[in-house]
Amino acid sequence: MFPALETELKQETLPDPYEDFMCRHLRYYGYFKAQRGSLPNSATPQHLWKNNPQCLLSGSVGERHDLTPDPLQKEKLLWPTCLSSTVRRQIEAVSRGSLLLSSPLLKSRQLLHNDFGEVNPHLREPRDLFAFLPSSGPLQAPRWPIECEVIKENIHHIEWIPPQPEYFYQPTGNEKPPEIVGEEEGTVVYQLDSVPTEGSYFTSSRVGGKRGIIKDLAVTLQGPEDNALLFESRFESGNLQKAVRVDTYEYELTLRTDLYTNKYTQWFYFRVQNTRKDATYRFTIVNLLKPKSLYTLGMKPLMYSQLDADTHNIGWRREGSEIKYCKSSTGDGQQPFYCLTWTIQFPHDQDTCFFAHFYPYTYTDLQCYLLSVANNPVQAQFCKLRTLCRSLAGNVVYLLTITNPSRTPQEAAAKKAVVLSARVHPGESNGSWIMKGFLDFILSDSPDAQLLRNIFVFKVVPMLNPDGVIVGNSRCSLAGRDLNRHYKTILKDSFPCIWYTRNMIKRLLEEREVLLYCDFHGHSRKNNIFLYGCNNNDRKYWLHERVFPLMLSKNAPDKFSFHSCNFKVQRCKEGTGRVVMWRMGILNSYTMESTFGGSTLGNKRDTHFTTEDLKSLGHQVCDTLLDFCDPDRAKFMQCLEELKELLQQEIHKKFNELGQDMELEGNWSDISLSDIESSTSGSDSSLSDGLPAHLLNIARELNKKKRLYKKKKKKPLQTRKQRNEQYQKNSLMREFKLTDVAERAGFASTLQKPHAFSRNSKNTSSSMVRNEKPRLNESQLNARDKDTSLDPSNVTALILSQSKERTQREKPGFTASCSAKRSTNRSQEPARDMKPSWSRNRYPVAKRGRATLTVYPSLHVYTYP
Repeated sequence: MFPALETELKQETLPDPYEDFMCRHLRYYGYFKAQRGSLPNSATPQHLWKNNPQCLLSGSVGERHDLTPDPLQKEKLLWPTCLSSTVRRQIEAVSRGSLLLSSPLLKSRQLLHNDFGEVNPHLREPRDLFAFLPSSGPLQAPRWPIECEVIKENIHHIEWIPPQPEYFYQPTGNEKPPEIVGEEEGTVVYQLDSVPTEGSYFTSSRVGGKRGIIKDLAVTLQGPEDNALLFESRFESGNLQKAVRVDTYEYELTLRTDLYTNKYTQWFYFRVQNTRKDATYRFTIVNLLKPKSLYTLGMKPLMYSQLDADTHNIGWRREGSEIKYCKSSTGDGQQPFYCLTWTIQFPHDQDTCFFAHFYPYTYTDLQCYLLSVANNPVQAQFCKLRTLCRSLAGNVVYLLTITNPSRTPQEAAAKKAVVLSARVHPGESNGSWIMKGFLDFILSDSPDAQLLRNIFVFKVVPMLNPDGVIVGNSRCSLAGRDLNRHYKTILKDSFPCIWYTRNMIKRLLEEREVLLYCDFHGHSRKNNIFLYGCNNNDRKYWLHERVFPLMLSKNAPDKFSFHSCNFKVQRCKEGTGRVVMWRMGILNSYTMESTFGGSTLGNKRDTHFTTEDLKSLGHQVCDTLLDFCDPDRAKFMQCLEELKELLQQEIHKKFNELGQDMELEGNWSDISLSDIESSTSGSDSSLSDGLPAHLLNIARELNKKKRLYKKKKKKPLQTRKQRNEQYQKNSLMREFKLTDVAERAGFASTLQKPHAFSRNSKNTSSSMVRNEKPRLNESQLNARDKDTSLDPSNVTALILSQSKERTQREKPGFTASCSAKRSTNRSQEPARDMKPSWSRNRYPVAKRGRATLTVYPSLHVYTYP
């Protein structure tokens, strides 16, 4: 069901350094006298590998920096050995449904014993974080909710790039809104019976879904002349609920809502059989929920012909005429429905065809791709595959760690991190194609890819919501909720994919700086590709978060639109990935939105995006990373200047719309960007539905425990300001004890009222500025003792100023370290009149001097301190 992509083994397998050491060590003490070649656990020959499917190629399950290979040997990943003493245990593990992907570079310091009790000088293979569940192949079969029926057929599509651009549909004026007939006057030819809806919730899952005999839901043909279409969608990512035949060649289709909800209908993917070549068919989807769609801007549906794929190697292509998207005449009384209608002519008689909203990319597609990476001995050296967690249904959420091995611990510590993820919304398969393009490039032998692996640690979660992808949801997980609204969740068991991703990034931030976070999405209302980011409030680094999107627009001018980007943080988006990661400290935190349609820019104007276009954007993300981190700041500074000019234009435009005239020479940068930017309401955003009813009590209990824990735990001093105030308070108390100022002034009572000090210490800095006076001598103090109207705050400010002067004289280093802010090295900045060799319409792809950049710890990455 899931064929492994085999790779030939090398004839010569290098010995493991630690294994050789153990052989010599045990031989020295007399515990072992055999030769290495006669070891029962020595490397399995190539013919044994091919005949034994349990001896699987290794992907790596994690990253260990404390184990380094022998410097005298080449850095080469060894094929895992098939141990005769453990073959029985492996077969038993596979029969129980568990299979470990492991790496010989990541072995524990434990010796194995054979069946005769003899010590075996070989390291025990590490256990994976979770076990994989294979069926007939080495990777786990998808797990479905037990309510879902799943057909046993394998659905596979070839990748194909159209030789000619596929232009948008141009309306002819003959497009008429359809009249919805319904099943009362039509004939139901396909309908799912057992589909969980709102009110129910996920309970359990199994491989293959619902038990029992899979019924044939399509209508039964009466003979060879019967031209009724046979529908099917009970396969990965399929989601057709019902098909009604209202005329000979006309069908009304109802999409299945996201499981355990009553909404989110956008993605569609289904199969038809028994086609006729010379007929014109009309399909109408009757229960779409979005009032706006790219189908009104010329987008066409996708069609796949199985005969064309088998005979002519032709894959998915844009087809359809008389395309119209409009409001439906029917509804459920609570929300209006919208319908999409189109006509089509099939290329062959008796063909099997598929229709989809966008190019499908299933969970099985991802697993086959990851298996090919794990089976590649070169890529497996720098790409570590492990299990991040299990989804609600028990499907594996994969995590890839991509970086070249570091030569020294200092070099490893100097690497910054980049975090990328995709498919939190399962119906946005365009995110997976961009992710595939990124992985193709970063795992290649390109010099730029090697350099990126040298200076970065990439953490990649290629499919955040495998459950939703498997069942064909548009937006939700099996919890019935949009995961991109729950990144702050405390319910680990209900939202495991999000909880573990956030926790992984939190741990990553503790060990290194995360330069960039980006989550790949799809967009159904706008063309082109663009980013949503977050505004930085620090004026010193004003507009820096917009530099990366602007650079990307220069690298992909025919696909990426900077003017469609938005950087406003709305209240309703506080639970999204980009906002939560931004508040965790990742200042370059983005959501990449890729259209389901195509481009309106440059050479690709008015054409649909293909999978190759999306994959090329993944390449250009890598190229932009190198530009963003170029030690030469010329490009970075030019982008800042362009951003300031663009922002000035936006400000003038806003004031002109309001009918106001304002001089912005000196204070234009003080205007709040939130007042300038429009909201992201044009995005495919959904308001949070809150938690499902069955999770509310769990959330209340966890929040209650969290509050009790916070009460018991003493809050530590967290900021530098608090530490300075505490130091000043302690110094003040010592000053009172060492001098008789308080006693002479009659303010001994102030020492007994700490709350009076706390009130005054809040205004310490302002009081010190207002009361900068020479130090008083004893006569002056005696004179002021007579004045009973002396303000206590003035005495407090006086003593604080004396304490500060003494501290500066005695401990200048301490004062500097407490109050001085981190500064950048201005000597590295070029002159402002120096311009890089950019033109406004073309961005140079070649990066001079990249291959010679070898001093990684000192590489300057231009980001926030």
